[in-house]
Order: sequence, then structure tokens, then C-alpha cells
Amino acid sequence: MRAVVCHAGELTVRDLPTPVPGPGEVLLRVTRAGICGSDLHARVHCDVSADVSEEVGYPGFMRREHSVVFGHEFAGEVISYGPDCKKRWGPGTLVVAVPMVSHGGERHLTGFSESAPGAYADFVVVAEDMTFEVPEGVSAEHAALTEPMAVAYHAVRRGAVGKRDVAVVIGCGPIGLAVIAVLKASGVKHVVASDLSESRRKLAQRVGADVVVDPRVDSPWDAACERGRYITRAPDMLGVAFDAMHRLRRLPVVPWRPVFQAAERLGAVPGGPVVFECVGAPGMIENIITGAPFRSRIVVVGVCMEPDSYRPVMAINKEHDFRFAFYYDPAEYHTALQMIADGRIDVSPLITATIGFDSVPAAFEALGSAEQHAKILIDPTSDAVL
Repeated sequence: MRAVVCHAGELTVRDLPTPVPGPGEVLLRVTRAGICGSDLHARVHCDVSADVSEEVGYPGFMRREHSVVFGHEFAGEVISYGPDCKKRWGPGTLVVAVPMVSHGGERHLTGFSESAPGAYADFVVVAEDMTFEVPEGVSAEHAALTEPMAVAYHAVRRGAVGKRDVAVVIGCGPIGLAVIAVLKASGVKHVVASDLSESRRKLAQRVGADVVVDPRVDSPWDAACERGRYITRAPDMLGVAFDAMHRLRRLPVVPWRPVFQAAERLGAVPGGPVVFECVGAPGMIENIITGAPFRSRIVVVGVCMEPDSYRPVMAINKEHDFRFAFYYDPAEYHTALQMIADGRIDVSPLITATIGFDSVPAAFEALGSAEQHAKILIDPTSDAVL
């Protein structure tokens, strides 16, 4: 089979043996595979990520000297089964799968390990128990975006965003766009999106952002404050508390703590917006801490593979909450597929090009500029160039 292999930061098209499914595994013919920002990062910073992965218990992440087939976002047709399978789907059935397989009792991340080649290839092996049939009417192109939509769905759940909250999405690449789409599908009324790229700002509008700003011209934080009662200065934060306590003093007997807690729950004491960092570059966390209103809830979704720093004292003074989102569980993955299938999420605006294997290196370069493209899909049967 043909496949795109990453070795020492270089991407080349090679002829490789067709993989053989093991126990509980299914062989798929890849119909579409998505190029993810994590692939771009791993190409350059895989050793850093491998060190972190090993520290948290997974020693199988790719390193620079390895030869790895990328591709963890994909859809494919069932070809054959390995031993001990239930054989749930007939040949040719379109499916998607959580990108994880198990070999010898060890689990491996598909597309990020020599032990689990990914879908930048004619064929890929998946775990039957983590495979889902694509509902009728959903194309292979749209199904291939199940994985990034699952990442976004998990991130939005981590953010615990209420419908009346203001959500601010910093960075409108594929994951930022996916987060916007999930926020709107979840009923969030006010979504502010910020990106340097004009084309990506237009895509943010297409997937549902209510306000889109160029941060070189306008502040996303000003836009958020126009839609929510947020505090941006320390004296104002103290003043709100003082005013609330002053009003309560008029009561003859005041149960201070429960009354004040009730005021917080009812919004009398302001919180902040829910902010999604979807860039994954050094300096972004510090930028958000500095600009975001007091008591913002910050969900870090962008994968920064380089060391970074920020001022904890700024976050302390502004009482920011931090949450980090990485992956998803199989139930969230399946929910994302259903959201695509029932039309709650329209993923078509995210797809900006479909290419063949030979154009993958050029696609990596184009995506690195962040000017023109969002999600580029690979069609193994295509000769299309970028």
C-alpha cells in the first residue's frame, strides 16, 4: 500500500506492506483522512511530546528517529476482520473509529506511534470495539471530522458553558472552528471569536460565531464585556462586593454567607466569560490571563508542545479558573458523530481542500501559515494537488 511517512521531520510517500488486523481488530480502506494541527506539531516537536507522554505513563509516543504514518482523523470502509471479532459490519460499510489500538496488552495512539500506523495510507487497522458505523446520509468527508468534533465537544463540556454565558474562542483554526460549532449546537447565545486571519474569521462566522474580531484592531474582551456583566479592574471587583454587602446591611438580620453565596449563583456578583484557548503557541496563556475579565474560566485546548510561561500572580489577582482539555471518551466520540448526522453541526465550512498523498508536504506548509486553510482532507485515491 502507499502511505505518507514522517521520519526526522520529513514527509515522504512510501510503499509499505498492507497491515494485517490482529485479534479484535478491523482492516479499513481509508476513504478520507484529516490533517490535524497535532500532526503539524508532532512533526517538529515529537520528542518533547514523547518525554511528557512517558512521564504520564505512555512510552510509545513517536520520536524523531521513528518512521510513523500520521493520521488519527479518518473514515474508512470495512475490508476484513482479525481473529476474535464479532464482525458487526459487512464489507464496504463506512465507519469511523476512536484512534487507539491494543497490542500485547499495551494501548497505542493511532497515527502517533510506530506500533499504530495511522490513516495517511491506503489502509488502517482499528479496534472493533471502538468503531462506529457512519449513519446513512453522512459522507466520508463529513464523517472524517468526527474526531476533531469530539475534541471540541469534550472541551466545551470541560468548560461547563451555560447557554447564557459568553464564550470567547481565541484562534479559529480547525479546533477553534469546531469549538464554535459545538458551542452554537449546545445553545450558547453569545460566542465571540478572535483570529488574525481574515479567511478564518469568515469561517468562524459561517460556523456560527456571533461576533468576530481581528485582535490587531479590536479587543475580544471588549466584545465579551458588551454582552456580559464582567469586571475588568480590581477596584471594580472589590466595589461590587462592597456594594452588595452595603445593601445587605439594611436587613435586620443577615445570614451573611448563604445570602452572599445565593447572590453569586444568581449573578449579582459577576463572574467572567468562558474562554477557549485554541492556538497552542507560546505566550497565548499569558495573553489571555492579561486580557480576560476577572473570574474568567479558561479552557486550554490548543496543544503547545514547547515550554511556556505566564504570570501566576496575574491569574491569582483576577481569580481565573484553569481547565485543560486533551482527548475525549468513546461516548463523546459517538455523540460527535451523531451531532454531525442529525445536522446539529455542519462541518462542511471547515473543509477547505482535498488532496492526494503527494501533496501532503505542501499541505503541512500551507497549514503552518494559518492564512488560507482550515481542514485539509486526504483522499488516497486522488491525484489532486494543493
